[in-house]
Amino acid sequence: MRILVSGYYGFGNLGDEALLEVIVSQLRTRYPYAQLDVLSAKPDVTAHDLRVDATPRWDAKAVRGAIARADVVLSGGGGLLQNSTSLRSLVYYAGIIRAAVRAKRKTMVFAQSVGPLDFWGKTVVKECCKGLSAATVRDRRSQQLLSSILPGVTVERTADPVFLYDAPEEDVDLSTEGLGPQSDPLVIVSVRKATGMKDRLDVVARAVDRLAQQHNARVAFLPLGGAPDAEVSTLVIRKCKSAPVLLPECSLPRAANIIRRAKAVVGMRLHALILAARYAVPFLAIPYDPKVAALCDDLAYPLPPLFTLDPAGSKPEPAETDALIDRFWNERESLHAHLERAAERLRELAERNFDVLDQVIEGKPHE
Repeated sequence: MRILVSGYYGFGNLGDEALLEVIVSQLRTRYPYAQLDVLSAKPDVTAHDLRVDATPRWDAKAVRGAIARADVVLSGGGGLLQNSTSLRSLVYYAGIIRAAVRAKRKTMVFAQSVGPLDFWGKTVVKECCKGLSAATVRDRRSQQLLSSILPGVTVERTADPVFLYDAPEEDVDLSTEGLGPQSDPLVIVSVRKATGMKDRLDVVARAVDRLAQQHNARVAFLPLGGAPDAEVSTLVIRKCKSAPVLLPECSLPRAANIIRRAKAVVGMRLHALILAARYAVPFLAIPYDPKVAALCDDLAYPLPPLFTLDPAGSKPEPAETDALIDRFWNERESLHAHLERAAERLRELAERNFDVLDQVIEGKPHE
């Protein structure tokens, strides 16, 4: 059996690479004799790091060949079926699905967040995703949206596979970054570029300063998305009165262990928050996309976000930010306990993605 995986892979985004690593690991456990192929922006790197076949994602002829050779095509995980990034991106991912269905391959939307989709986006998904064998999505909002677009497809709500990620434990030494053993309590901040973020940089800076000055935290920015995240982090740091640190880009296991060591996380990046939840580290979310708000909903997370980037939302007043940071810090113990319970449930839902894939491979109807 040959399984082809399509997603935002090979771009150096640690969240998406975590997704791929978990998917490959789980597929190997369940189907030890299957051949795995990944559409990647850097196929040589992906093939080397994960010991899989890898196909250059921009080579149309190679992609067609990969689909033709596959028995099963997985679209996901990640936020692929949306056109807030661009319609071109949506057409690319939906086109992979369309080509796989037309080639009569077993085709599954796998552990995705769906949306935002405007009229044209919904039209593309409706036309390209007819004939899916199954669909799993990682939050209830996505389930409602995709079910409304594809009424003939059973869409099951699961959870992000990164809830199954197990980083090899290691002692994280950040001394060279100025964060030695005396630097606890450590708070990790993960920010990224997003529409409207420029007008909220001072809010993040105020939150960082409050954590440092009022609660004696050492704050470090972790750029999970590489150089673009480091650029935004630097803009925030320049606005801070305290002295937060910008950590260098690092491997996925190291990033996971840094988050596991932290006493708290302030995050925009979805997978920074998922890893925080995975290790029961209290977090304060900055929803720049519906998938971040959906994660908080699915965790029934009791703390409101630092702010949202919804155009209709208002910028918080300084006193509001201070009060929320104080509440965040003072409620860490109860937030930790809440995440321990909630994350265990989402780990079970994350496993369900692969149970549904079992049904697809065995030719059983997805119900």
